[in-house]
Amino acid sequence: MRKIAIAVLLLGSFAMPAMADDSSYVDDRSTAKTVIESFYNAINRSEYARAYSYFGESADNQPFAEFQAGYADTASVTLKTGDETSEGAAGSTYYTLPVAIDAEATDGTHKVFAGCYQLRLVQPALQEQPPFAPLHIEKGTLKPVNEPFEKVTMTTCPES
Repeated sequence: MRKIAIAVLLLGSFAMPAMADDSSYVDDRSTAKTVIESFYNAINRSEYARAYSYFGESADNQPFAEFQAGYADTASVTLKTGDETSEGAAGSTYYTLPVAIDAEATDGTHKVFAGCYQLRLVQPALQEQPPFAPLHIEKGTLKPVNEPFEKVTMTTCPES
């Protein structure tokens, strides 16, 4: 009996690092804010295919290879969000979310950006054929700002 208990403890100790690594994984597509938080979680974990999946199939999407290359020098991103707004139109709900990010480069430098993300959810009851399209990013418009990240004020997004 004692050997079984020791074996269980040993197996549990081998599993702990794997569980600890997965504990910071976030994939929540239930609100505009959580989609953007999940997007940057994927960027911070270098999971670029997952990050890319948060975008819809709009014509504005760049090819995956270009998207991934755009983050080649990114070590981490810190996110700050404002209040999301929503508006319904023709079977979809559109969301806008003001954001600011502090992008730390692999060389330790920081760049601060601010702007808005626009997201869309086609009403789930209207989606009768797979694949299901969850709430997704339609576009993001972020521009460099010259003030420190801590001082960037979150305002509402302009009309799109």
